[in-house]
Amino acid sequence: MKRDTPIFVGFLCWLLLLGWPGASVAFPAPQRVTTRSPHGPLAIPCENCHTAAGWRPIRAVPEFDHNKTAYPLRGMHEKVQCTQCHAKPVFTEVGKHCQDCHADIHQRKMGTDCAQCHSVQGWSIAVQKVRDHQNRFPLLGAHAAVQCEDCHKSAAVGQFQGLSTACVSCHLRDYQKTTNPNHVSGQFATTCESCHSFDSWLGANFNHGAPPINFPLTNGHANVPCATCHVNGNYSLQIALTDCGNSQCHLRTWQQTNNPVHSTAGPAFAVANCASCHTTKGWDLASFDHSVTGFTLTGTHASPTPTPCASCHVSNNYTLNSTDCMGCHLAAWQSTPTFGGNVPDHIRAGFPSTASACATCHPITKWADGKFDHNAFGFPLTNSHALVANGGKVASCTSCHIGNNYSLNIAPTDCGNAGCHLTTWQTTNNPAHPKAGGPFAAANCSTCHNTITWNTAIFNHSATGWVLTGSHQMAPAGKIVACTDCHVGNNYTFTAANTDCYGCHMAAWQSTATLGGNVPNHITAGFPNSQCATCHDTLLWADGKFDHSATGWPLQGAHVTTPCASCHMGANAFALTSANTDCYGCHQAAWLSTQTLGGQVPNHIAAQFSISCVTCHTTWVTTGWLGATLSSAQHNWFRIPHNGSVCSDCHLVSTNYATFSCINCHTRTAHQPGMSHPSVGGQYVYGATTCYNCHKN
Repeated sequence: MKRDTPIFVGFLCWLLLLGWPGASVAFPAPQRVTTRSPHGPLAIPCENCHTAAGWRPIRAVPEFDHNKTAYPLRGMHEKVQCTQCHAKPVFTEVGKHCQDCHADIHQRKMGTDCAQCHSVQGWSIAVQKVRDHQNRFPLLGAHAAVQCEDCHKSAAVGQFQGLSTACVSCHLRDYQKTTNPNHVSGQFATTCESCHSFDSWLGANFNHGAPPINFPLTNGHANVPCATCHVNGNYSLQIALTDCGNSQCHLRTWQQTNNPVHSTAGPAFAVANCASCHTTKGWDLASFDHSVTGFTLTGTHASPTPTPCASCHVSNNYTLNSTDCMGCHLAAWQSTPTFGGNVPDHIRAGFPSTASACATCHPITKWADGKFDHNAFGFPLTNSHALVANGGKVASCTSCHIGNNYSLNIAPTDCGNAGCHLTTWQTTNNPAHPKAGGPFAAANCSTCHNTITWNTAIFNHSATGWVLTGSHQMAPAGKIVACTDCHVGNNYTFTAANTDCYGCHMAAWQSTATLGGNVPNHITAGFPNSQCATCHDTLLWADGKFDHSATGWPLQGAHVTTPCASCHMGANAFALTSANTDCYGCHQAAWLSTQTLGGQVPNHIAAQFSISCVTCHTTWVTTGWLGATLSSAQHNWFRIPHNGSVCSDCHLVSTNYATFSCINCHTRTAHQPGMSHPSVGGQYVYGATTCYNCHKN
């Protein structure tokens, strides 16, 4: 064994051997293999503990390592003799739990795990967990300095279990001795921690705003001694924050009020409504929110400055209907008949006396600053309609509201029908509106006139469907001096049919019969007088231009400069149809002249050419009949041009262009034997068109 291992194990073995047969022999016989060990299954040599002199005593330093067992010896266990634990020679029959060797003086109230409080260093040496008291009752504040036996009165016998964690279990006497306040008579709960802390009983802090009290102590309430409210130790009060008057605290204050006398001032000042105006800052700082009555105090109504409450609430009458202006301002209303000026007689005018009607004109800031918003009645006073004081031309309201008639129902566009401008409408002369038709009816003044002045009338002619452009505009932009230039005899009933050009320009139409030049006689030409705009515009009548392409026959080339009469001849010169507008209709003489022209011009008749002249003659290329060209697509024989040749080089008979000859240019020597076609030989028959048989191009 190690030096620090107890030697009592061997000693115990020696005691047991004394009872065996032959135990008195000094030197026992050598152990036989069949000898049964009294120690049970101990697998170490006997000599580790015993000597040859005898089983007892064992060696002073047994060679036994207790650390290699299931229970190493630590702390106080190292000093215990072996026989104190191993009462029997079979060493394995010893338990490993504390209660196997140590009696439970806690009477099993602390559980079986001794190690949660004790250690092998000694019973009185508690573990850190016990010293910190980290259990269901941590030692905080003043409790940290308390000795264990101060609370655990039976510590001498180990009674640590079963103590209550409630403060009153230790501090009941403190609770009973309280005087400020008396907790017992006040029926305070014994949950001390609600007000007291672990640090000290003194300085208790009660959360007056938490349930079940729900009455936070703010401002003036904060510094009041408890007994001031809790009279005679009554701590069972049930008072809401807004119940100032009903409570015993402020009822007398409420009864003594005089500005106003709350007890007779109606529901708003009822004893249960103190909080509507007063706060905990002080009774004298009351502020009533008048807007909750439906009548917000603004302007001169503001209270108490400039209008004290009693100015409206006369004789402490706080049951006023807040929407009734007349209740306070009846005298002002009745004085309107004598004001004059721009102030109408409200009584004779039948003005409504409701609060909303009064507010239409009178602001709350100052009663005398009343201004009527004419816009609210759908008739804004603009420009000349405004009062002279506002930059207009109306002397006073009575200028329109004659006889104090303020029940007028006039639309802004009803100038003529109204009593204001009917006379003006009746006296008009340019045009005379009463006779000028619908557009100038008395109900349509606003179509042309505005509120600036009558003389600046502007008529939107485009609204009639006849826009005035070019020379039709009024001078100086156009050539019209007055509307009567067109509307002769005050005729403003023109329709779409008689607003065409001919209605005003018939004389110009008739003059075309004598104008000559490029101006056709519109009458004999049968031009329709409803289509003047086809050629003429509104800028200048004499600049008429006809769009010939609209007829399906656009003028091109030499046709552009040809006078109209050169084509349009005879009694019905401008009645040409698409059939006779082809070239032959006008150029028959030129066609016939081809018989004698000669040269490069073939005889069209003898050659039986088609009269579709445009096959060769194109007006958009040539400037005359000469210079006609036949396209290769229209040539039935060779592709042209053909080596610089002209028609007559091949067509030798000018009267018959169905025949042609090659040999006029291509001589017979080209096909003689031995020449360029030696293979033709004697089989070749030379003729006028023989070349074409092989040489198509």
